[in-house]
Amino acid sequence: MLPEEKQAVYIQSFKHDGSLHRTWSKGFVIESNDEVIVAVTNKTWVIESDGRKWFTKEPAVCFFYPNKWFNIITMIRKNGIFYYCNLASPSLYDGEAIKNIDYDLDVKLYPDGTIQILDEDEYLDHSKVMGYSDELKVIIEKSMEELIQMMKDKSDPFNCEIIDEYYKKYLNYIK
Repeated sequence: MLPEEKQAVYIQSFKHDGSLHRTWSKGFVIESNDEVIVAVTNKTWVIESDGRKWFTKEPAVCFFYPNKWFNIITMIRKNGIFYYCNLASPSLYDGEAIKNIDYDLDVKLYPDGTIQILDEDEYLDHSKVMGYSDELKVIIEKSMEELIQMMKDKSDPFNCEIIDEYYKKYLNYIK
């Protein structure tokens, strides 16, 4: 099952133990196929597992992959495009929301090309507490290597041109 283009969907991220991690109240789907679901969040409520709520400040083009162990959020800011990449289970759409399991590790790519790995301590803690299997840890770590290589190669979506195209498509849809 895939969401339709121009459809508004919820986005839900869970933890390995099944607990809800984070929810976005609306993502506007601008592309949907067997390889990727692309959605834009813009001035959207985000609810954290501890009940905190915040409103996104800038538009973000989000890439959810049904066959990859990560998702990519590109935040469009005045000083450039920032990429926030979550190591996570492949994403699925079940008619209610785009869903995945967040595996703690994150990789951030700055406009100047700097790559930063985040939340390594959280990953180590959760892998013990939630019992990540050795097989799962290998998948997550190989996926992180793939993601970093994509950044270095400037493979889609790690180039400004593709993000600009998707954002223009979104702006045309909402007119």
